[in-house]
Amino acid sequence: MLTEILFYTFATVLVGAAIGVVMSRNPVHSVLFLVLCFCNAAVLWLLIEAEFLAIVLVLVYVGAVMVLFLFVVMMLDINIETLREGFTRYAPLGGLIALIVIIEFYYVLWVKRLGLDVTGGVAPMPEGYSNTEAVGAVLYTDYVYPFQLAAVVLLIAIVAAISLTMRRRPGLKTQDVSMQVAVRRQDRVRLVKVEVEGEQ
Repeated sequence: MLTEILFYTFATVLVGAAIGVVMSRNPVHSVLFLVLCFCNAAVLWLLIEAEFLAIVLVLVYVGAVMVLFLFVVMMLDINIETLREGFTRYAPLGGLIALIVIIEFYYVLWVKRLGLDVTGGVAPMPEGYSNTEAVGAVLYTDYVYPFQLAAVVLLIAIVAAISLTMRRRPGLKTQDVSMQVAVRRQDRVRLVKVEVEGEQ
């Protein structure tokens, strides 16, 4: 009973935060709502005894990826007015996707009302079971190539984000490393000999 109360509580907050991500007018607020989504999703992972995935979700996504998103959003200098102009253009597609999600929710609740257990429930873990070891065994054996491919994709995304922030804009001060390395003492330091006046 307590597990169901916790699930519905955090799931409700998760859905509300997800709505806040797409409905917020400020991109920084959207990122903060996304952080809230990840934190509530981590609690849902804990409810099914997947502690490793929950802590990875908090440390990696909330602690690193969301901070990166936040800095990228703030450095890109996004024009909010331009984004609002195209909002109504995608409204029909968004409404269709929302309708599909509502139908899926209704189907799940309808099946549960009939008393059919289609999920089979969550079986308790045996004594001494380590989901960290199980995830590592699967990740580095069966899915080692997709794991490496995901790392390469994330690296490309980081390089692209840096490239977008370093684009040339009027009044932008850039760093010329070659000029800094080739600097000479005569170009930066000027020794001035000051004559000392006699004591009076």
